Amino acid sequence: MKLIIATHNEHKIKEFRRMLEPLQIEIVTAALTEADETGKTFMENAFIKAESAMRETGLPAVADDSGICVDALGGAPGIYSARYGTPDLDDEGRLRLLLHEMREVPDGRRQAHFACAICAVFPNGDTVKAEGKCQGVIAYESMGDGGFGYDPIFMQDGHCFGELSAAEKDKRSHRGTALRLFAEKLREYIRGNGEYHVDK
Repeated sequence: MKLIIATHNEHKIKEFRRMLEPLQIEIVTAALTEADETGKTFMENAFIKAESAMRETGLPAVADDSGICVDALGGAPGIYSARYGTPDLDDEGRLRLLLHEMREVPDGRRQAHFACAICAVFPNGDTVKAEGKCQGVIAYESMGDGGFGYDPIFMQDGHCFGELSAAEKDKRSHRGTALRLFAEKLREYIRGNGEYHVDK
């Protein structure tokens, strides 16, 4: 089965392929129009992106929306994680901004979580959805050169996501959790719907 993935983020594409292609689900990229992320939740934005990709291609499409939610910042950046700060900031700039805003927050008050919502939309209007979270704390400095986004400043059980192998990150991360649940739900959907098969 093929799923169009509604993202241009190479890191996310790799994670989706790593987790889903062993299940005979082929993740396919396409030159897609950027959808306006007007939702108020991660899942609403994931649905908006997947539905836009499905309508543009006519094929089943999947999208995720994810971000980091910091307790001391009232849950920010949240759904605005990829657009945090000023428009000229890149991933590194947004990471540094978050560290700057947390500079006076002491141990015991640096809790945060990553959240991920995944949604697949089919041409017949059906959807398959899953969500995942992972709890941790914000580090005082960037560590490691792995992962992407806010991974280098996110700590869980003494491990920085920027220092984890891909396999270890998949076990721990919000997207890994969401993808495992999504894969289970997608298998159930395929079994119950004769229109879609894993070998299609």
